Amino acid sequence: MYTLPVFAETRLEVLHALLHAHPLATLVRRDGDSLCADHIPFELGAATPEAPFGTLRGHVARANPLWREEGEVLAVFQGPQAYISPAWYAEKALSGKVVPTYNYAVAHGHGRLRAVHDADWLLALLERLTARHEAAMPQPWRIDEAPPGYIAKIMKAIVGIEIPLSRLEGKWKTSQNQPEQTRRMVAAGLGAGHPMAALVRPADGA
Repeated sequence: MYTLPVFAETRLEVLHALLHAHPLATLVRRDGDSLCADHIPFELGAATPEAPFGTLRGHVARANPLWREEGEVLAVFQGPQAYISPAWYAEKALSGKVVPTYNYAVAHGHGRLRAVHDADWLLALLERLTARHEAAMPQPWRIDEAPPGYIAKIMKAIVGIEIPLSRLEGKWKTSQNQPEQTRRMVAAGLGAGHPMAALVRPADGA
């Protein structure tokens, strides 16, 4: 990923926060002479000596050839994004020398994918994923609410996957290259409720 130093994000806690907040990754792998991409929600495990940037865990359909082709993969996580209008730049009124741009925050996770066939591992993963994503529901659904035989059938149709991350890159293009006055104007233009506004706004919050 091409990244100017001003836009590089290397803080592990910040990168992990994006992965937690936006768990659906575009998983890119080589398929013969071409590239293939799948879209998979992941759980992020803690960093370990084997996986210094954490471990991604998820599952795919058994019919998906992804799990059979263990090897190097790239998981792309997309965070907040927004079109930035030149009308929000202070320089527009001074010289008019401004153009539109696009702001975004992304993280790229690199690692070697492996399949996991352990039924207990897979069930525990499904329970954790369900508990996490159901937590905001008025009446959170639990796996044990479904008939056991049905869950057993579903589990036979999926395969666990795990990716110990050997590298994790971040790019936060959030107007850091602009003067503070312009960053405040961009944040105001986006609106207080826009997730990108919080990333653009100077640290003093003014």
